[in-house]
Formats: sequence, C-alpha cells, structure tokens
Amino acid sequence: MAIPLEDNFTDIIGKAQRGLGISDSQLAEKSGASVDRIRAMRDGKIERATIERIAPVLQLNGPALADLAEEKFQPNEIQLEGLAQFNTPYHDIQVNAYLVWDPESKDAVAFDSGSSCSAMLEHAKKNGLTIRLILLTHAHPDHVADLDRLAKASGAPIHISSQEKAPGAQPIEEGKNFTVGNLQIESRLTWGHSPGGMTFVVRGLERPVAIVGDSLFARSMGGGNVSYEAAVENNLKKILTLPDATVLCPGHGPLTTVAEEKKHNPFFAR
Repeated sequence: MAIPLEDNFTDIIGKAQRGLGISDSQLAEKSGASVDRIRAMRDGKIERATIERIAPVLQLNGPALADLAEEKFQPNEIQLEGLAQFNTPYHDIQVNAYLVWDPESKDAVAFDSGSSCSAMLEHAKKNGLTIRLILLTHAHPDHVADLDRLAKASGAPIHISSQEKAPGAQPIEEGKNFTVGNLQIESRLTWGHSPGGMTFVVRGLERPVAIVGDSLFARSMGGGNVSYEAAVENNLKKILTLPDATVLCPGHGPLTTVAEEKKHNPFFAR
C-alpha cells in the first residue's frame, strides 16, 4: 500500500502563514481574498481562484498548490536496489526510517530508527545485510524512538549533527563523509525544522539517494520550527540542487525525486 502524502494543501498554507507571520486578516488584505473565503477553503471548499490569489502572498506556487488541493498529483512509487523504507506508527502519525546498502558487499547504513526498528532488523537479517553505521537526520523523538535497540542489535556507531544530541551518538559537522562498502555518503546541514537537521547524500547505487529527514516532504516541507527562512533556503540550495534523478527519502510520507519537487512542490516550484 502506498504511503500517503504527509501534508494536504491546508497544511501547506498553515506552515507558510506561521513561517512568514501572516494572519488570516493580513492574508486577506494582501491577497484581496476575503477572510470568509480563506476560512471556507480551510474547511474544504476548494476555489482555485482563491488559492492562486493567496499563494504569491505566502511565497508559494499557485498552480502547484491548486493542483495539490484538487488531488491531481501523487508521487510515483519508487523501487531502487539497495534502498528500503520502513514506515512505523508513532502516536497519531507515521514516521519513516531507511536502510541503504551496497548490493555487492551487503554492508548497510541505517538512517533513523523510527518508532520501531523491528522491520528494519528483519529486513537486514533476511537479506544478509550487516548494519555498519547509524546516521540520524535529527533528534526529534519520533525519529529516534527505537534507537537504543537498533544500536544494541547492530553494534554500529551512531552519528548526529553537533547541533543536536541523541543517546550514544557522536557529533559530526557538515561535510563529514563516510564510506560503507561502495557507498559514499556526504553530510549536508539542512537545519530550520530542527537545530541540526542533516541530509545525507548517498552515491554508489544506480541513482543518487538523499535521506532528508523532515527538511523536505513530497509536495511539502517540515515546519520551520527553528527558522522558516533557513529551512526554505537550505532545501533550495542543498537538496534541490542535486541531480533531478536523485531519490529523496523524507522523514514522513512517500519517496519522491528532486525533479518531482522542483515541478510540483508549492514551496519550491517555479
């Protein structure tokens, strides 16, 4: 079963309003759309004309936002040898963790633990993979809830941005590189959602892979809890400048690609 999008169009409008500090009344004044129409839209009354009026005020792409509201696009399912996604429940949400491995050596890297690492450990066992390294995108509880068990089961060292802390994790800086089998992994600091959010760019498979955590979602992005401006800028400069074929692995929602997000993500489509 395909994983649904993390955010709908009203989630995106809310994130943009909070990030830019724009109230409903200010949005109405700047866009020319009435407060009543804006609030009715949030309640499910979709009006493409209203969406395309408010989008520029919120620095969003109007057609992409309207298409999302009308459910015109869903990301394609992506299959890539050497990549597995694990989607686990955490309270009332779902969270992703990942295994990436070198198909030749069977050496693997775990990215986050999710709420449970059981499926990840079973997948590694079933496919003869050895987890050599654990890399954390950030330290929010849903992403590291089962970290201790993953670390004990694998015996692998753990690394996280020096701007955040997690039990047993060693701090790293942006630009830290790792080699696991034939995989080359580059660390990019994509903070904004969290103080030290890391994107890990993996090369060595058929296509590049970027584990982006909550920096970017299919058709959306993580909330700019620390800095909305930095979150947007880091996504543009450090993730969406990767090759179009790069597979993006977000902390919530389905896999996507750089090409898809440059075309369809309301925050970044041009």
